[in-house]
Amino acid sequence: MENTQQYTGCTIGLSHCKCFEKLTGPEKDLLEASSVKLNYKKGEIICKQGSFASHVMFMEKGLAKVFLEDGTSSLVLKIIPDGNLLALSSLSEENKTYQYSAMAYIDSEVRQIDIVFFRSLLRSNADFAREVIDILSANSIQIYGRFFCLTNKQAYGRLADILLCLADRIFKKNEFELPLSRKDLAELSGMSPETVIRMLNKFNEEGLIRLEGKNFSIVEYARLKRISETG
Repeated sequence: MENTQQYTGCTIGLSHCKCFEKLTGPEKDLLEASSVKLNYKKGEIICKQGSFASHVMFMEKGLAKVFLEDGTSSLVLKIIPDGNLLALSSLSEENKTYQYSAMAYIDSEVRQIDIVFFRSLLRSNADFAREVIDILSANSIQIYGRFFCLTNKQAYGRLADILLCLADRIFKKNEFELPLSRKDLAELSGMSPETVIRMLNKFNEEGLIRLEGKNFSIVEYARLKRISETG
């Protein structure tokens, strides 16, 4: 599938990290020595909002959600697929804690990079720093678009956004096994699980999608895209 649409309200990160390509050979060796790979099971917390920020994290393999929480409720900011960095908002030495939480949606592999070493790379390698700034900028633009989507688009438009983004940015095809539960989709779209189930059934009945258990396919991509755009 060659759908390369850009969605202003898309929840899924697309800032695939190219900054490590800017490192010299010795810097890459130091990076290896200053990092460790960890495996997280589905549902495990990767980083906790408010805890001491000791590492920047790179998603080697998997899928995670980034969210804010206040003890009683939470707000999903975005989904992080392979090739993305976590905890960049804690790079400033004035921010000693993680500014959000992250949880693995599926079994994932994450590289933890010592944050002090990561900061030293920013100071010593201008090309590396420029790439990281570009990622931070893209993250900000995406979150602005997500808030606009949540506050201005109607329910059908928000759900269409998520389904299209999964197809275009995660699986890059119109047929895949949906890794998210109905509750997860509801959380992402700012609706109740019951509403999401009802809307998915309606999309299915109208021939826009085909959903059988976890097997999902977009049948009418153009029509679903129009729903996303008109929201």
